[in-house]
Amino acid sequence: MLGKLTKADHVTRFPFVYVVALAYSILIAVGSAQTVGSPPTLKSTAQQAAYVGNQACARCHASIYNSYMSTPMAHASGPAIENLQPTDFVHANSGVHYRIYAEGEKVWLSFQRPGDASVNDKRQLLYFIGSGHRGRTYLFAVDDFFFESPVNWYAGRKVWDMAPAYGNAREIPLNLPAYASCLQCHTSGMQPPIKGTENKYSTPLFTQSGVGCERCHGPGSTHITDTARTKTESIVNPLKLPPDRRDSVCMQCHLEGNVAIERAGHHAREFRPGDLLDDFVRHYVLTADGSSALGANGQFEALAQSVCKKKSGDAMSCMSCHDPHFSPPAEQRASYYRGKCLACHGAAFAAKHHPDRPDCTACHMPSSLSVDISHTEVTDHRIPRRPEMSPQLLQDSSAEHSATPNLSSQLIPFPYSKEADDDVRDRALAWQSLAENGSPQATAQADRLLPQAAKQFPDDPAILSGLAYVELNHGAVDRARDSYQKALALDPTLIDAAANLGVIEARSGHLQRAVELWQSAFERAPADSSIGMNLARTFCESGKLDEARASVLRVLRFNPDLSSAKKLLQRLNANPPGCGELNRAGTTDQ
Repeated sequence: MLGKLTKADHVTRFPFVYVVALAYSILIAVGSAQTVGSPPTLKSTAQQAAYVGNQACARCHASIYNSYMSTPMAHASGPAIENLQPTDFVHANSGVHYRIYAEGEKVWLSFQRPGDASVNDKRQLLYFIGSGHRGRTYLFAVDDFFFESPVNWYAGRKVWDMAPAYGNAREIPLNLPAYASCLQCHTSGMQPPIKGTENKYSTPLFTQSGVGCERCHGPGSTHITDTARTKTESIVNPLKLPPDRRDSVCMQCHLEGNVAIERAGHHAREFRPGDLLDDFVRHYVLTADGSSALGANGQFEALAQSVCKKKSGDAMSCMSCHDPHFSPPAEQRASYYRGKCLACHGAAFAAKHHPDRPDCTACHMPSSLSVDISHTEVTDHRIPRRPEMSPQLLQDSSAEHSATPNLSSQLIPFPYSKEADDDVRDRALAWQSLAENGSPQATAQADRLLPQAAKQFPDDPAILSGLAYVELNHGAVDRARDSYQKALALDPTLIDAAANLGVIEARSGHLQRAVELWQSAFERAPADSSIGMNLARTFCESGKLDEARASVLRVLRFNPDLSSAKKLLQRLNANPPGCGELNRAGTTDQ
C-alpha cells in the first residue's frame, strides 16, 4: 500500500492573497504480475531489450512462477474489484460518511456529510495498490488525473480508516495525487506521467498487476530469443551481479530514506536491474535525530545497523534471508527463518541458545507499530541482540566521513559514497525537501547550500527554482524572479516555479502575466488548490466574475470539500456577488 507520498502537499502562505509553493525535486523507486493489458515496450538502457510480461517467463519457469504467484509482491496491485472488502463507516473528525461498495464489476467510493449538500458524491475506484499484507490503497481518476482514495484498508488491524496523516482532517482529502514514485513499486509496465504533469496518466495505468519477474531480472525479450541460452547477458540474475548492483535491485523499492533526490537529467523509473540505483536517484538518511521509532519501509537502513550486516559485509544481502520467489506459510515461518539464522550461527549455537524458543525473529526481529502508516506493524531489520535496544540511525563509520556540519542532525547519503557526500546539488535539494516540514536546521542548510549549488550548476532548473524560493523568502524579489525565469526557460514544465513566479508578477501588478502562469500550472496540476484559488481571487478582484467562478468550480471539481473554495463560490453567487475581504493570512474572510 502506499505508505507515504514521494512529494508532500505543502504550501507556504505569504501576506496578501497569493499562495507560494515550495519547489523541489524528489521522487523514489520503481516496480514491475497478471496481465491487464499489452506488455510494455520500454527499452533497457543496459540490455536494449523489451518487456514481455510474466506469462512469457512462466512457459519455461513454471514452478518458480507458480511459487512466486503466492507471494505478496505478485499481488501488489490490480483492478479494484479484486478481493474487495466493502466498508461503511463515519469519520468522526470530518463527520463524513464513507462507503466503498461494488455494483457489478465497478467499485465505488461514496462520501456524504449530513447537512452539507456540497459533500454528497462518489468516485469510481479503478485500481488497488498494496498486496493486502499490510493494507491497500485505492485509486480513482478525474479527467485522467489519478488520485488516492482518502480511506485505506489496514490489514494488520482489519480496519478501514483515513489515509496516512489524515486521521484528524476535517475536510475530505480527495486531491491526494497518485505519484509515479509510489506506483512504480507496486505495478508493472506503469505509464509515465504525461509530460508536464505529476499525476495525469494514459490508460490503462499499468500493463501488469503486481511486481513482475522483469522488475528484478530485467526485460526478457532478448532472453526469450536466445534459445541456446549462451548469452549470459541476456537476462539478469541479481545474485551474480556485483554487490552494489545486486543490492540496487532490492533497494529500488525497499530503500526508503528520509528523502530521495532524482539525479540531474534522470528519473528513478529509468532504473533497470543491472544498473546502479545511485545513478538515477540518491537517498539520504538523517542521523542523530533522537528517533526511536521505525518507519514502515526502512529495511535497508535498519539492516545496515545490524551486527549481522556489519560483520558479513557484502556477503550478506536481502536474499541471504529472503527468497523473492517464495513466501513461507504462517505455520512454517519460524522454522524457515530459523534455518536462515543457523546457516551462519550453526546448530551448536542453537543447541545452547534458548533451545526452547525456536522463533529467532520473535526476540531478534520483533514487530512494532509503524510511525508513518497507521495500524501497520514493521519488522525490526536491525536484528538487535537485545530486543529492548533503542535504535540509533546509522551510527557507523560513514558518519565520520560526512561533509555535513556537526549540528544536531546530519544528512548522510545511503548507501554512503564520497562522491554522493560531496555532491552539493543533491544535498542542497535534499535539505530543501526536508525544510518543508518546518525544520529550522533544514531551512538553514538549504539556504546555505543552494547558492553554492547554483554557482556549480547554473543551468540546473531544480536548483534555480529552489534558489528562487530561498531568495523570495529573504525578500530578494528581483533575484527570485530572475531565477524562476531561468528555471522555466530551461524546463517550462516546472509547476511550482510557474506558480511562484505568478505570485511575484501579481504582487508587482503584472496580473495578466500572473494569470498566464497560473492557468498553465493549474491546467497541469489541478490538485494544487492554492493555484486555482489564486486565479479565482485575482479574477474576482479584477471584476471578472465568470472567470472567477470557473476557476473556483475547477478547484471544487478536484477538491470538493475545500471550505475556502466553497465560501468563495457562495460569495460569487450571492446577490450582489462579492469576493470577501482579505485577511493578513492571505485567505478570504466570508
